[in-house]
Amino acid sequence: MKKVAFSLHLLVLVVTLRCTSVIGATNPTTSEFIRTSCRTTRHPALCVRCLSIYASSIRGSDHQLAKAAVSVSLKDTKAAATFVSKLARTSGIKPREYQAVRDCISTMTNSVLSLTQSVQELAQMGRFKGQAFEWHMSNVETWVASALTNQNMCARGLADGSINGHVKDAITKRMVYVSQVTSNALALLNRFAVRHRKGIHKP
Repeated sequence: MKKVAFSLHLLVLVVTLRCTSVIGATNPTTSEFIRTSCRTTRHPALCVRCLSIYASSIRGSDHQLAKAAVSVSLKDTKAAATFVSKLARTSGIKPREYQAVRDCISTMTNSVLSLTQSVQELAQMGRFKGQAFEWHMSNVETWVASALTNQNMCARGLADGSINGHVKDAITKRMVYVSQVTSNALALLNRFAVRHRKGIHKP
């Protein structure tokens, strides 16, 4: 059992993901745009750290900012899904833990699918105006909201008290992080949509 616990603990340590900031290396104007935009999110510091690396492609564009935010969410969600899948294959996992992890894998698969659709749709958003823009933006907002719901469902599936120890802690921490990133992406999408309707967005 000690060997199993050690291997699980090692997996938890190895499979980690955090946004790193390179904000000091970017154009000051773009950096300020990112900071100002991120103030509309629930986790602004995390938002800045995650998006500063994309400053050269964002360049003050609301559209590019939203696309970068959803792309970051997709990347982190894929990594989280891989992480959970590896936990499911850990030898010695208890039956009730295994079922909860399998349920989490299902919800995370749905989350990845929704975010993939969102990224693909956002790549085309520059071509749409008027009602076409509203329809496509509604799709993206719905998909990202669905992805966030699935991430939260994964975390709630571990909250009934039947699962303890490394498995629960590892997945819960990862889901909290990923859901914060996705929440930020949804907020920036909403900001993009509002500014587009008011005609004050940057393309």
